[in-house]
Amino acid sequence: MRIATWNVNSITARLPRLLAWLENTGTDVACLQELKCTAEAFPAEPLRELGYEAAVNATGRWNGVAIVSRVGLEETVTGLPGGPEYEGVQEPRAVGATCGGVRLWSVYVPNGREVGHPHFEYKLQWFAALRDLAGREAGERPFAVLGDYNVAPTDEDVYDPAVFEGATHVTPAERQALADLRAVGLSDVVPRPLKYDRPYTYWDYRQLAFPKNKGMRIDLVYGNPAFEAAVKDAYVDREERKGKGASDHAPVVVDLQV
Repeated sequence: MRIATWNVNSITARLPRLLAWLENTGTDVACLQELKCTAEAFPAEPLRELGYEAAVNATGRWNGVAIVSRVGLEETVTGLPGGPEYEGVQEPRAVGATCGGVRLWSVYVPNGREVGHPHFEYKLQWFAALRDLAGREAGERPFAVLGDYNVAPTDEDVYDPAVFEGATHVTPAERQALADLRAVGLSDVVPRPLKYDRPYTYWDYRQLAFPKNKGMRIDLVYGNPAFEAAVKDAYVDREERKGKGASDHAPVVVDLQV
């Protein structure tokens, strides 16, 4: 089974690339983030024509997540159980489903904006709810939480730690939230980079960040022992970050033997 996670940064803008990528790579399940559309506007029909059904949590604007699968879609849960609200709304940042016997969650963790901002505290609360969810669900069957975590796990996961000093994505509090998530029995499935020495997954659109490889690894795959044992390969599909109309994130692909 081939599983991927990809922040598409608008599924409407990225749809032709997404459809071609799914078909060319033979991906069985794709966890998508930052849809930037409503559930009603989600392109279910073009995906269905390729053999994929979809579980979608989206209300428009800047968030939205989905799981698209051609190996089944069962036990669907929309939203993060027990998750916090921001300004009175539970944002559409999580969706779960069982695909081909593998329990998966697609997540788009809040950005946090800046240290000390209410959105930063919201981010930490969101991580706490995600940890509780993983603690309940990470049993014996393969289980993984995939998505845009908006945290670089270590200094090696950013191109220059000095550039990010004092900013979100690298603070001790955010990295502790990742450690707490791992502590429920999950491991970081680190992908191969294919090029250069670090498997970055995000490069800013500005200042030629991608050609200069000024990236970050913030799109993560956290799996339980059964999931980790099934992993045969994992890599960042850096090629999909190239060219006109690309997302600022590259897909992370995981091949499983299940």
